Amino acid sequence: MPGAYDRSRQGAVVREISANFDEALSKFFGTQTPNPVAAQGAHDAYVAALRAHGTEVTILPSLDEHPDCCFVEDTAVMIDGKVIVPNMGHPSREGEQVDVANHLGQTAEIVQMPAGATLDGGDVIFFDDRYLVGLSTRTNLAGAEFLAEHVRADDFEVEFIDIPSSTLHLTTVCSSPREGMLLAAEGHLTPSQIEPLTEDVIWVPNEETYAANTIGYRGDRVIIADGFSFTRQALLDEGFRLTSVDMNEIMQADGSLTCLSVFSA
Repeated sequence: MPGAYDRSRQGAVVREISANFDEALSKFFGTQTPNPVAAQGAHDAYVAALRAHGTEVTILPSLDEHPDCCFVEDTAVMIDGKVIVPNMGHPSREGEQVDVANHLGQTAEIVQMPAGATLDGGDVIFFDDRYLVGLSTRTNLAGAEFLAEHVRADDFEVEFIDIPSSTLHLTTVCSSPREGMLLAAEGHLTPSQIEPLTEDVIWVPNEETYAANTIGYRGDRVIIADGFSFTRQALLDEGFRLTSVDMNEIMQADGSLTCLSVFSA
């Protein structure tokens, strides 16, 4: 989940690229077989960008038996001192949560999702006073409702959003670069889903869908994926200060910027 509440993002957990990254799940963005060595280079640049923005990054070792293990966003959802540990939405990824939960559990309460409920953290966005939760091929209603119970217990609101089969997760096609603002990808999400949440929406054209995933920091600083001119200019026009990271090698396994981290503070 891309979301320390105040966007300070003081701490993050990431995981190195699996040696078997070439076997990672890929359906939406990939145009070639993922390359583990090249992807690790992109990952190193990503970590450098987080650190340049003041985030203290903990790097966990890779899990060779889990080609998708670098996408730690899916393995935990932070809610005000609690770590919701989900049942992963794809069976091949079950087990990736353990080390992430053990690390986060040093300073937060661990809450395990019950059997039958599934959720990927990539379907969760913290948006100011509420959580947006995508119902997707990875997150079922039981998983979303379990998360919602804990969210509401901490006095936050919850909005469920149906995610079409044209995309993987909610964060794949949506992010919040600053308070009150959403980026949303045309052709995947609709105005009727997004515009009731806020009047401040930047619609990313379908051909730049990948660029809808950003990491916003305080002070209108934003990390974006390199190579998407419309989205870059739209954010510059809004007064953001941008840092671009070449995510092409990560994109081959359907991973985006937020996929690679769990922000813990």
